[in-house]
Amino acid sequence: MIDASIGTAKLLIWEDFLNQTEADSWFEHFNSTVQWQSEQVKVFGKIYDQPRLTALYADEERSYTYAGLTLKAFSFTEKMKLLKKEIEDLTGHRYNSCLFNLYRNEKDSNGWHADDEPELGPTPVIASLSLGATRRFHIKHKTDKTLKQSIDLKHGSLFLMGGRSQLDFKHQLPKTRTPKASRINLTFRYIFEGL
Repeated sequence: MIDASIGTAKLLIWEDFLNQTEADSWFEHFNSTVQWQSEQVKVFGKIYDQPRLTALYADEERSYTYAGLTLKAFSFTEKMKLLKKEIEDLTGHRYNSCLFNLYRNEKDSNGWHADDEPELGPTPVIASLSLGATRRFHIKHKTDKTLKQSIDLKHGSLFLMGGRSQLDFKHQLPKTRTPKASRINLTFRYIFEGL
């Protein structure tokens, strides 16, 4: 485990959470079985096609809203529940939902944002599993320009964002000029009802 914490953001990385064979198998499984959706989001009052495919899964009926978009959850499959349990046991946190992202190539991305929606609670913890092509993740403090870093998220790695990472920082997964194969990112989180 690597401690990549910066400022008030607790950042932990398990580079070999899954071995090559396991990671390959999960990638193929999710690529072919997740109910991927192409959504539109509102950014600064304008509507755009989201530059990636997404799907929300959860342990019960719930929804998640961000950037003017509300996703309704599909139910976790038994295989997803097993993987979630492994991640919960390792990180010491409980998750009741997972936002899946499929970055089809180097043109797909996720712009600067924080996962700070009210339904995630006061100090959200997000466990992010990467499958497929390595992509570079950027994080920066909202006001202190000296607090920033970049992390290569590799196939089979698990990345935990805790502390005040969603309150004090923003993060992104930008487009690249270098051609990239597909990447699937599972972001496990806890969604509170009634917040």
